Amino acid sequence: MSPRTALRYLLMTAVTLVFLFPIYWLFICAFKTPEEIFASPPVWWPQGLALNAWTQIWRDDDWKGVVNSLVIAGCSTAVAMLFGTMAAYSLARFRTGGEHLAMWIISQRLIPPIAIVFPVFILFAWAGLVDTYLGLILLYTAFNLPYVIWMMRGYIEDVPRELEEAALVDGCTRPQMLFRIVFPVVRTGFFATAVFTFVFAWNEFIMALVLTRTQVATYPVIMAGYFNPQFTQWGRIGALSLIACLPVFFVVALAQRYLVRGLSLGAVKG
Repeated sequence: MSPRTALRYLLMTAVTLVFLFPIYWLFICAFKTPEEIFASPPVWWPQGLALNAWTQIWRDDDWKGVVNSLVIAGCSTAVAMLFGTMAAYSLARFRTGGEHLAMWIISQRLIPPIAIVFPVFILFAWAGLVDTYLGLILLYTAFNLPYVIWMMRGYIEDVPRELEEAALVDGCTRPQMLFRIVFPVVRTGFFATAVFTFVFAWNEFIMALVLTRTQVATYPVIMAGYFNPQFTQWGRIGALSLIACLPVFFVVALAQRYLVRGLSLGAVKG
């Protein structure tokens, strides 16, 4: 191994350790006692595995916030991908709304949530959707749709029209052609878009904070309650963070084969 290659590997190892350190620190804080968490100099590895934070999360039902986030993020992602893909197909193939409709749609995603969350709260309070699964699923779906439509439109435009024309000649209807011909071709882009859509809904905080109370509070809202002026519950923050990382870890692990190919799909043309 040449010195240049060895230096490159050493640099990559150092950068990896820097990025992994916060995950390691969260992990050990979840098993530390309060005295070890606030010790100076820092305790790099706990003397024993303290499970107080985990038992408190279980006793106070804080773990249900992760379940609520999983239900809301999963359902909103599925609905957004279904309707967003169909809308993207209409824009890509029929130029629905003209040339500038797609740009207008993605511009709606640029609206900061804080600018509309309070009018949305008034509307949801009137409709009885505050602190309900349906309310957050509908809201997250509306926020995710512009992103899904924009991304899927680009992927669908790269599908050769000849494939669709051949399917129509063979007797396929438009819905059959979409799900049997177009979707298999763009599945890598579909899964890449779905992962990023899921992560957005999973980590969203502002709208969940305003529109939930106790029944469907998501894990970011519950975790925010661990910070207070008198005392920050770092042990419970570490434990709940580890629990909350698991669904995203498995989603990314399962879709890893699609992510790189999906993000680069259509990047090179000609």
